[in-house]
Amino acid sequence: HFKMGTNKELLAKGVKYIAGALPLLFIGPSLIYNAFINKGNLWHYLILAIGIATCIGAVYLLFQGLNTIMKSLFND
Repeated sequence: HFKMGTNKELLAKGVKYIAGALPLLFIGPSLIYNAFINKGNLWHYLILAIGIATCIGAVYLLFQGLNTIMKSLFND
């Protein structure tokens, strides 16, 4: 019978990517919310840009993590 093994090192790397994305998933939207609440402030656009970059980074890390986990489960 055929047993498909899991690459545990690659799986751990994917879990680390997702663990790194989790804080960004909460920090990014809260920064964007804070920037829209404080529109009169001088730092509005800088905080908004940092919040958007944080959200983009979270989506990228999630994609990389899921891609790495899929590679570890289904060896090519």
